[in-house]
Amino acid sequence: MVLVQSSKLSLPPSLPPTKSILFEPNSLSLALMHTDSSVSLFPCLSFPSPPLPPKPQTLVPSPSSSSSFLLIHQDPIPKVLFLVASPYRGGSQILLRFYLLQKDNIFCKPQVVCNQKGTAFDSKLGVLLDINHGVSIKIVGSVNFFVLHSVSSKKVWVFAVKLIDDGDGEMVKLMRCAVIECSAPVWSISVSSGVLILGEDNGVRVFNLRQLVKGRVKNVKDISSNGKSDGKGLKLPNGVVGDDYFHGSSSGNGCNGVLDMKTDKQYVSVKLRSVRCRQDSGEGGACFVAFKREEVEVLKPTTSKAVSIQALSHKKFVILDSMGDLHILCLSAPVIGSNFMAHMRRLPHSMKVQKLAVLPDISLSILF
Repeated sequence: MVLVQSSKLSLPPSLPPTKSILFEPNSLSLALMHTDSSVSLFPCLSFPSPPLPPKPQTLVPSPSSSSSFLLIHQDPIPKVLFLVASPYRGGSQILLRFYLLQKDNIFCKPQVVCNQKGTAFDSKLGVLLDINHGVSIKIVGSVNFFVLHSVSSKKVWVFAVKLIDDGDGEMVKLMRCAVIECSAPVWSISVSSGVLILGEDNGVRVFNLRQLVKGRVKNVKDISSNGKSDGKGLKLPNGVVGDDYFHGSSSGNGCNGVLDMKTDKQYVSVKLRSVRCRQDSGEGGACFVAFKREEVEVLKPTTSKAVSIQALSHKKFVILDSMGDLHILCLSAPVIGSNFMAHMRRLPHSMKVQKLAVLPDISLSILF
């Protein structure tokens, strides 16, 4: 038996009307999205909770198009990051604003390091991306990664974030890892347990997130006498290009910068470029999994959109389609290698479903 306790939160009357909410279970932080497109942040709530403070601890000014919580998992205790996207310069660019939850339970705007083409940090604004905002964008956060989808640009970008300390405090490093060129509409996105799932017409497309964002180090036999590899300009798998210097021993991982994997004298350090692939190409370990329909429904072709995707466990996801039906996506194993199997089954139910929510499991956030 599962016991669930609910608590009523009284919203401050001074706030604009609330249209949607986001809840972060690790820190018990709450984000309220208002009708004027501003966002109120309330960190570290206690449950059962007294009424919310009369003012939000952090107020993110409008406009805001999409927002998401994100976990940065480097130390034993994950750090919580809140990310807000909005149009800039008439929609010709996208502005990303970062808010990092500090040890004193206050959201602060960190310095952001980004040195890739098409990205720039402004201390007063945030990070500017040379991406057309268009009519709609969506951000979905996970652990150490977030995904940005622009409907007008017909692309999905995968970004990685990590914390670095320059001695004066923590900074956030932003790295663009992959770009997926969309050939079909994307109705929903999920990033969890090492997989990226795109909700499409009549099913979902599953990507191996590790294969999209991680580079590989190639075994090199020709090592010069001074300990340096002759791998300069060498074409390596997954969009990487050989570098002209050698690390005798190092550990860690990176993305879209120098990839310092654990090495020995037969391996060469490499640099990553953003991996580019098409949505329907099968690259990035992708496969399309169709909804299962009854035989009568097959005879009358209809298009159902995968409008919501929620993780149930490391290997199972529940999907709501636009017809009000629920489906269970099962993966053969937690996706770590390049190969995995997936299958779909439809859940029987006596009524149509309009909204879908799953109680968050904190253990799901630590797998990848």
